[in-house]
Amino acid sequence: MLEYAFTYADLEYFFLILMRVGSFMFEAPFFSMNNTPRRVRAALAICIAFLLYQSLPRQTIAYDTLLGYTIIVMKEVITGLMLGFAANLCATIVTFAGQIADMEMGLSMASLMDPATRQNATITGVYYNYMILLMLMLSGMHRYLLKALAETYTLIPVNEVIFRRDKIMMAVIEFLSDYIVIGFRICLPIFAVMIILNAVLGVLAKVSPQMNMFAVGIQMKVLTGLCILFFSTAMLPGAASFIYDQMKHMVSVFVEVMMQ
Repeated sequence: MLEYAFTYADLEYFFLILMRVGSFMFEAPFFSMNNTPRRVRAALAICIAFLLYQSLPRQTIAYDTLLGYTIIVMKEVITGLMLGFAANLCATIVTFAGQIADMEMGLSMASLMDPATRQNATITGVYYNYMILLMLMLSGMHRYLLKALAETYTLIPVNEVIFRRDKIMMAVIEFLSDYIVIGFRICLPIFAVMIILNAVLGVLAKVSPQMNMFAVGIQMKVLTGLCILFFSTAMLPGAASFIYDQMKHMVSVFVEVMMQ
């Protein structure tokens, strides 16, 4: 029978590991989905933290007062949140692309409650989100995130993180410019076809003023948009691969700016 003897110092070290793991899973894609029971996520975080505790070399945490230990805990929580935010920022690109597509198709008002995020989301945004998430899972995104989290304890040991605010802000600003471009690339087929359809409807409105282009245009936009959405699904694996690469890049950038 295996027995584990926890000293007070070991318990403090395990708790710090748990704080980074738990905060990371609170923000990271797939792990932060709200339709997963909180007890399951908490149990998974404890199991991962225990495995990391067993594999990592013991580290002495130096602090003088309870306030000092609280500051260390907050630093670990912020570290996990920032790593999860870096990965989640890339995963939300598809939601942005879906909102643009629904706005062009006339479905922006047909929003629904996404059970994963508990926020109102458009129909195409939810479709893109789940399709890309499924493809990322098949490509091993969850394994990469767990591996990256484990490697952060080698690159950024407990209580040795440095928050370089200027570099973090520059990394986020540089990515936001790519964020918009990538989102438009994903919804480009629908966006381009809708522009052409609007031009055609404008010509028909001049040629046949007696036609109710408002009623006809809405139906044509929805039907055409759904057809393009169906045929453009074959492009989603390429978008998922590109988002996966961007996720790796953003996580590595955030790790670099927090290293000593």
